[in-house]
Order: sequence, then structure tokens, then C-alpha cells
Amino acid sequence: MRRRLLGVALAVLLGGGVVAALVLGNLGSGVTVVRGVIGSEKKPFFDDPQVKAAFAKHGLQVEVDTAGSREIAAGVDLSTYSFAFPSSAPAAEKIKKDRGVAATFAPFFSPMAVATFEPIVATLTQAGVVSGTTFDIKKYLEIVDKGTRWDALPGSAYKARKRVLLTTTDIRTSNSAAMYLALTSYVANGDDVVRGADAKVAERVSPLFLDQGYSESTSEAPFEDYLAMGMGKTPMIMVYEAQYAARLFAADGSISPQMRLLYPSPTVLSKHTLVPFDENATEIGRLLTDDPEFAELAAKHGFRTADPGVFAGLAEGTPLTRDLVDVVEPPTYDHLEQLVAMIEERYL
Repeated sequence: MRRRLLGVALAVLLGGGVVAALVLGNLGSGVTVVRGVIGSEKKPFFDDPQVKAAFAKHGLQVEVDTAGSREIAAGVDLSTYSFAFPSSAPAAEKIKKDRGVAATFAPFFSPMAVATFEPIVATLTQAGVVSGTTFDIKKYLEIVDKGTRWDALPGSAYKARKRVLLTTTDIRTSNSAAMYLALTSYVANGDDVVRGADAKVAERVSPLFLDQGYSESTSEAPFEDYLAMGMGKTPMIMVYEAQYAARLFAADGSISPQMRLLYPSPTVLSKHTLVPFDENATEIGRLLTDDPEFAELAAKHGFRTADPGVFAGLAEGTPLTRDLVDVVEPPTYDHLEQLVAMIEERYL
């Protein structure tokens, strides 16, 4: 009995030694943990096992928290992170300036788009708002100015007695709503970028947000409603093209035959810009920008990269537009925030 107990004890000690050796070996394997804060729309990319494996090849383990891009620029304590990765260039520029960063990386981007349904496309085509896959912002604003309801549009297949409005996220917290504001304010300002607190522009575009009622704080929730609840809940929604494209490329059945993607004219690009605070984060930015493996993985998640051929290859045979023509720049961070503040006052 004593020998058996001694044998068990030795086995436990040996097993513990093996475990300890494995742990010590892993600690000494050269894997560097790098923490960042990102826009929520990039979370599926960083959670992808293939992306994690690609970073591991370079001795990196990337851990991320999520926040709204406007929140990252103004409300998040960045001292605990190695990088910030908002989904807008203006937000990244503010972070770069505030933190005294020398260089940033813009590895991928996504145009703003309108996710909708075939009956809505038919109705808006008859109303002159839609032509092919183009959503005319100027003509859309004219309909909004009149307070037009869906059931009042000639030949409308959507008989809801509610205003013709795109569903967006909350302009007070979300970057996708701010990008929507950027393109609508451009048109409302006579096809020119707004340069601050323009009362006339704010007066015209405020109903686009205020008349929606409750709005979600992140872009994921309304898009999930669009996918799950259909036209009755969300006839049309402002999205990042990448959200729609990722589901198309996944071929998981979430994009039904009745669903359509339209491109606003004009549109703006959501430029996902990484701001590094140390050398490890700089390496992550370089890999995301220059390494073909990461370009392919980003495209799989719906993002466009510096190599247009990667996205185009996946988009072939889909309704996604390869060439974007009518693209405008968003206002500077400060000017856009001034306009947001004027709209925010109207919520009270």
C-alpha cells in the first residue's frame, strides 16, 4: 500500500512538473500580448481564429475592447491600451493629435451604404430616389422635408403610416450615424463640406435623426434587426458596406433574395485608422496594411483594402459595386462635432 501511495505521489509530482514546464515554455515562447480599443464593427475580424493564427505567426496575441469611434476619440482612457482603432479618419486624427503620435495606418475602409428590400427599391425608384443601385441623397432629403409617409408614395408596396426615413444609430454616440450626417450635411450645404456649427444645415438634417424615435448606440443592433425582422421593422437602414458584404461572402443564408444594397450619392468612406502608441502596435498596423494574408482576411469580413483586386475577387457575381465614384470627404472632427452638438440640443 505504501509503495502504491508513493507511486501516486511521484506521478502527481511528475505531472505537475510537466504542466509547469509547459507553462514556462509558453511564457518563454515569445508571444507578446497587445491590447487595443476598436470600433465594434471590427470585433468579428479580431475574433476570427484565422486572424488570431495569423498574428500568432508573428509572435503577437491581440486582445481588444470595443467602443464607439466618437467615444474612443473623446471618452475612453487610452492610457491602458497600445493602440486605438476607430472607424473614422477624423476620430483617428484627433487621437493622433492628442497623443502626439507620428504616424497612423489605414489598412481598410468601407463605404456607407443603404440596406433595404426589393419592394422598397421599387417604390423609391418610382419616386425618383433610387436608380439602379444608387440612392440619391438630394431627392431623398426633398421627400423628408415634406414629411412624406410610406403609404403616401405612389404605388408603394409598403403601406406603413410612418415617415420615409433611413434607420440609423444614435447620432450622439455612433460613428455610422456621424458618417450619415457627413454625407447628408454635404448635400444640405449645397454640395459642400460643412465647416462648423451651421444653424441652417442643422435645422434641415435634424429630423433625419430626431424623427426616428429611439436609436441604437452601435451599428450591430439595427443591422441584426434588419436581418431578423425584415421590412416591417426596418425598411431601410444605413450600414457599413462591410456588414452586408461579410454576410454575403459567408453565404450563411442571412441575406435573403429580397434584400438589396444601395449606394448613397454622394457617399463617404469609413476609413478604419489604427493609431499606435508603442512599437508592438506599430507592427500590428504594418501587418494589417502590408501583409497579403491580412488583406485577404479583411476582405473576407467585407472590408476593402489597398489592393482592390482582393475585394473585387470576392464581390464578383454579387450586387456589390466594385468602383465607387461619388465619394465626398467628411468634415474635420471638430466641425462635425459642432454640428452633432447642435442636433443633440434638439433632443432636449
